Amino acid sequence: MNKTSSTVQTFNLNPSNYYSDQANWLYRSKSQYWDFLQCESRALAKMKGEYKPNTNQTPLLFGNYLHSFFESKQAHQKFLNEHKKDFYRYGKKSKGLKGDFKQADKCIHALCRDSGFRALYQGEKEKIVTGNIDGINWMGKIDCLDVEHARFYDLKTVDDIHKKHWNQSERRYVDFTVDRGYITQMAIYQELIEQTYGIKCTPIIIAVSKQSVPDKAVIVFEDSDLREALNDVRMRQDHINHVINGEQEPKSCGECDYCRSKKSILDIDFETAGHIELY
Repeated sequence: MNKTSSTVQTFNLNPSNYYSDQANWLYRSKSQYWDFLQCESRALAKMKGEYKPNTNQTPLLFGNYLHSFFESKQAHQKFLNEHKKDFYRYGKKSKGLKGDFKQADKCIHALCRDSGFRALYQGEKEKIVTGNIDGINWMGKIDCLDVEHARFYDLKTVDDIHKKHWNQSERRYVDFTVDRGYITQMAIYQELIEQTYGIKCTPIIIAVSKQSVPDKAVIVFEDSDLREALNDVRMRQDHINHVINGEQEPKSCGECDYCRSKKSILDIDFETAGHIELY
């Protein structure tokens, strides 16, 4: 599905269509990019609507619950109204907000009580920005953009801020910002904001944990790490775009849920297949 620049110019992103299939085909995004890095075949199948992962939606809803609260009272109430069945119990014995979202309220209260957070988190909320990186169109949604002070903020909810995650490709433990590609996300957003406003803004992650007593952290990245992340995007994006446009075949990881669903015994190379001991 080939998308031209003129097509993009006639499609104006807004809050109602930002997450639409059309936007996902016309623009690259960090989440889409990250999907392709994990498995190109699965990511493309998701884009085409041929595969819908059976994943737990609670973490996504948890994050959006918190984000909508800090966007505005109206946005939060709208989000609650749209997901009542996800958030509330209606049984005779147990009613009210579900446990996961009681924890989300704890995270919200932890931030609201923090005078430092209240002072920092000022600016335009949920601001959509677009741009072009080496001929390819990108989009992003900024949690809080403070152009006046050349900063932007991104709220992240994590199970444990200090938990280490094993990175198989690098053969080392990394923190959650590396494990989930947040450095890449901040680098992309910084570039799109600079293209839109002509200002190089400092990306700041404000993290809050889902622990019984929520932890908090403010994370700022080195310029060199942001440059490296953006250069990595520039190096990889052409191939991903060719795959999306049907000009190159997607590569399969062979291990994800999608690849397992497509695997056949006849596809296995018996010459190289490992021997399994049966007991």
